[in-house]
Amino acid sequence: MWKFFHKLASPPHFYRIAESLLPWFAIPGLLLIGYGAYAGLFVAPPDYQQGDAFRIIYVHVPAAYLSMMAYMVMAISAGIGLIWRMKLAHAVSAAAAPLGAWFTFLALATGSIWGRPMWGTWWEWGDPRLTSELVLLFLYFGYMALRSAIEDTTKADRASAVLALVGAVNVPIIHFSVEWWSSLHQGPTLVKKGGPAMDTAMLYPLLAMIFGFTLLFGALLLRRVRTEVLYRERRKRWVRDMILANTGASK
Repeated sequence: MWKFFHKLASPPHFYRIAESLLPWFAIPGLLLIGYGAYAGLFVAPPDYQQGDAFRIIYVHVPAAYLSMMAYMVMAISAGIGLIWRMKLAHAVSAAAAPLGAWFTFLALATGSIWGRPMWGTWWEWGDPRLTSELVLLFLYFGYMALRSAIEDTTKADRASAVLALVGAVNVPIIHFSVEWWSSLHQGPTLVKKGGPAMDTAMLYPLLAMIFGFTLLFGALLLRRVRTEVLYRERRKRWVRDMILANTGASK
């Protein structure tokens, strides 16, 4: 097993493995999103309080979940790269940041659209969930800005890894904010004592969207890591050999 993980940390080996894994993430992810979107928009009944406005959860909830998950992927990878000096781990961290930023923006945008008819306001600065999620977006921006500001890749990896690890404290704050403080945001619906507080006709499409978004994130991350690996290894022999082999095969 350790031999497998050691090989997986090798950039050329990972590059080949990632290419073969891409369809296994992308295709099931798109199928689940297709089912979840159709069932959530056209099959699930209206909510007894929110009416059809509740249907935005089929985008908002997966986006909010992935905004935190992507940050943890970024922070854990950064920590592995910082401690064990694994270049591939830093590549994963760098690739995850833009994806996490987009999911965070999507969560904030859909949450604001949802909040207008439900709460009577687009934004509430005093709400801990909204504010901590916005801080998460700024952490993504800060991580990416710090990386781009340092020309030396090794120094950029180390500096941004420290920032990612420090910012990880915000993730549990986001998750538990509705339990620790008074919040406009509703409490836990899926993970709570006694089981999910949703009708199965609403629950199954939501679970499909969450798993579908997660698989799509995995596919996008694999694609971005492959690109990051090529950029970092562009002067290595295996990259030149691969380019020459592909060039020869296309003739």
